[in-house]
Amino acid sequence: MSKKFVYMFSEGNASMKNILGGKGANLAEMTLLGMPIPQGFTVSTEACNDYYDKGQVIDQEIVSQIEAGIVNLEKISGKKFGDTQNPLLVSVRSGARASMPGMMDTVLNLGLNDISVEALAEKSGNAKFAYDSYRRFVQMFADVVKGIEKSYFERELDKIKEAKNVKIDMDLTKEDFKEVLTKFKAIYLEKLGEEFPQDPRTQLLESITAVFRSWDNPRANVYRRMHDIPSSWGTAVNVQMMVFGNLGDTSGTGVAFTRNPATGERKIFGEYLINAQGEDVVAGIRTPKPISTLQEDMPEAYDEFIAIANKLEQHYKDMQDMEFTIEDKKLYFLQTRNGKRTAQAALRIAVELVDEGMITEEEAVMKVDPKQLDQLLHPAFDQAALENSQVIAKGLPASPGAAAGKIYFTAEDAKEAKDKRDERVILVRLETSPEDIEGMVAAKGILTVRGGMTSHAAVVARGMGTCCVAGCGEIKINEEEKTLIAGGRVFNEGDYISLDGSTGNVYGEDIKTVAPEISGDFAILMGWADKIRTLKVRTNADTPNDAKRAVEFGAEGIGLTRTEHMFFNEDRIFQMRKMILSTTLDERKAALDKLLPMQREDFIGIYEAMEERPVTIRLLDPPLHEFLPQDAEAIAALAKDMGISILTLNEKIDSLHEFNPMMGHRGLRLAVTYPEIAEMQTRAIIEAAINVNKNKGYKIVPEIMIPLAGDAKELKYVKDIVVATANNIISESNSDIKYMVGTMIEIPRAALTADKVAEEAEFFSFGTNDLTQMTFGFSRDDAGNFLDDYYSKKIYESDPFAKLDQEGVGQLIEMAVKKGQSTRPNIKLGICGEHGGDPSSIDFCYRVGLQYVSCSPFRVPIARLAAAQAVLNNK
Repeated sequence: MSKKFVYMFSEGNASMKNILGGKGANLAEMTLLGMPIPQGFTVSTEACNDYYDKGQVIDQEIVSQIEAGIVNLEKISGKKFGDTQNPLLVSVRSGARASMPGMMDTVLNLGLNDISVEALAEKSGNAKFAYDSYRRFVQMFADVVKGIEKSYFERELDKIKEAKNVKIDMDLTKEDFKEVLTKFKAIYLEKLGEEFPQDPRTQLLESITAVFRSWDNPRANVYRRMHDIPSSWGTAVNVQMMVFGNLGDTSGTGVAFTRNPATGERKIFGEYLINAQGEDVVAGIRTPKPISTLQEDMPEAYDEFIAIANKLEQHYKDMQDMEFTIEDKKLYFLQTRNGKRTAQAALRIAVELVDEGMITEEEAVMKVDPKQLDQLLHPAFDQAALENSQVIAKGLPASPGAAAGKIYFTAEDAKEAKDKRDERVILVRLETSPEDIEGMVAAKGILTVRGGMTSHAAVVARGMGTCCVAGCGEIKINEEEKTLIAGGRVFNEGDYISLDGSTGNVYGEDIKTVAPEISGDFAILMGWADKIRTLKVRTNADTPNDAKRAVEFGAEGIGLTRTEHMFFNEDRIFQMRKMILSTTLDERKAALDKLLPMQREDFIGIYEAMEERPVTIRLLDPPLHEFLPQDAEAIAALAKDMGISILTLNEKIDSLHEFNPMMGHRGLRLAVTYPEIAEMQTRAIIEAAINVNKNKGYKIVPEIMIPLAGDAKELKYVKDIVVATANNIISESNSDIKYMVGTMIEIPRAALTADKVAEEAEFFSFGTNDLTQMTFGFSRDDAGNFLDDYYSKKIYESDPFAKLDQEGVGQLIEMAVKKGQSTRPNIKLGICGEHGGDPSSIDFCYRVGLQYVSCSPFRVPIARLAAAQAVLNNK
């Protein structure tokens, strides 16, 4: 028996998401629930993968099953595909396992041709509707399936509207739409050298192929990398009977949420358009009406809609995002899915669903994407600065937060400004489309002239946590001349504006922002997460201010203090340089003696900020040349102070440069050559801890971390220096302070020989930035120059410096954990690389038995929630 690739909606259910995709599984579930769903069938994700496995060709067996699906649909509907009397028309939509709004391609009104359009006109009694539907289909098919830019069609439509003196498409007459259709087919012929296809089965197979193809388009690939969606999942394709919202004034289409996706308020939120098709709502071509007014326009349809919406939320136990169409007063649901929402809304919805008795605390913790919490930690406008700022325009508050930056009018320009000049960017568009994704990712904020709260710009911005003001019709933009007119002022490309995505206000200046405060629902959900998780969450912090902020976000200690950052301060870099360039031990010690009190005060500040929470301090790590001056003025000043010539100093600086400094004279290798550096830093660490313990009554246990160990013997050499120095200070101070000495595992050899390394190290902290670099064999500073090629050619799914390579680097970590524990069963294990704030990497850390993760202060809440989800995911 041949494998099944095509499923009627009546053959599936919600549990089949991996095969049917999210949309197909939900349509099947809604069919089981007896809801008004236009029937259809789903071509499975396995068919998509088969398409790619066979060189982007749909297998004949799959084609046969699609044909059978159409025959079944003809029986259900009583209509015939391409019929001259009662034609069956369908939509073709993508539907991946994970929701990817706006990332994939859709075709509506499929099945229309020069003959069936007349049948549709006669059957409906509305020729204008029939020709409107046909011209839409020609444009969509040309754009999505054949790659003809839709702007060619839009320009022709605008010319006809201007000639007829109408502003809205639906004000055109039947004859006008016939003229539009003729122009559209002429464009198709001109661009492709072939007539528009008249065979509905050809139209269908080409459209399904286009949806499969769109799984690998650039915007889908960018979205998948952002949201950790593997390319191996594939997308399903849903072929569904058309229902028409553009049939007249008793028809319409809309998008709605069972709760407000921006705030989480428990109230139906949505928009609709009378006499329109679905793309009109999300494209923002016309400004839609709020869902509440549907009660006046079509009360029966509204009441049925509210009842079904409530039933769906109760069934799925989550806020639903629904698409619906009303055809001549009859309501149809086209899809439902768990709705995208802002971080604030996600927290509120999760907490209130528990309060309402719909879900448990554990289920609530799983409702919030940890990465979304980033949105809560982004700046808001400084209120004092805002008081003196003038609003130049107001649009819809589509995605909350505040952003200020230079305006750019194309995605390409926005991306270039961010990537090449590191500018803060505001992307300004008439309306956004999926092609704008890279510019939207680069932008701090997005401003559109058209579109509502469910437009493409609004949905994508909310998902990314980017501030967005949509539907701002008060502004005028000229994308060719790159100007924006608002409040009587003209803004050119590169001028500053500011956006408030919570109010919809637009300001004509660069407004100062401030860090946010978090409480309420955030604190409740984090409390539930903290009860569940077993992994401790520390922070990477080099200053008392960073440490305090991290504690406010829930950090339970410091997993990494980088001592080298302290030496770059203006008051000590000079002494650091003198120490490095010293030619004798006495000169070097003299310079270190001046650095000692500064370093000690640094550690006192951090210990006091962390109170008695554990603090891991890493000894000096980078190569020494990084501290040396590069400009002539600084070199001259240093040479004068040291009493040597500029030539001599330049020769010394040149001698310290290395061909590959990241694998050169750095980390514990510095302490092997210059033990006095490790002695000074150890003295500062221990003396600071003794001082704070005495003055504050704490019992701090310093954790001294020796970086870059690759061999147990070199670690022992440096550890002996640290221990001797620390014990002398403790003895001299008559103190009973305890301390630990450990190492960073960041060289593959250290992982391979971790059992021997653990004979010396009381703790391991996995420095996954360098471990990744040395395992892959490429520089983390330069890999960005070629990784895009690896993504596009499907060699890598994601950046291994952002998401831990669990297969390779992960194997080294797992090996080091087991080997370390075999020698020292009570060894302390943590991670302090950037991966410590990545949810999928945190899940891995939990599974291999680490005791803590450490990340930047602003990622601490992400790590706390991800650590709880790791427990629940691995039950």
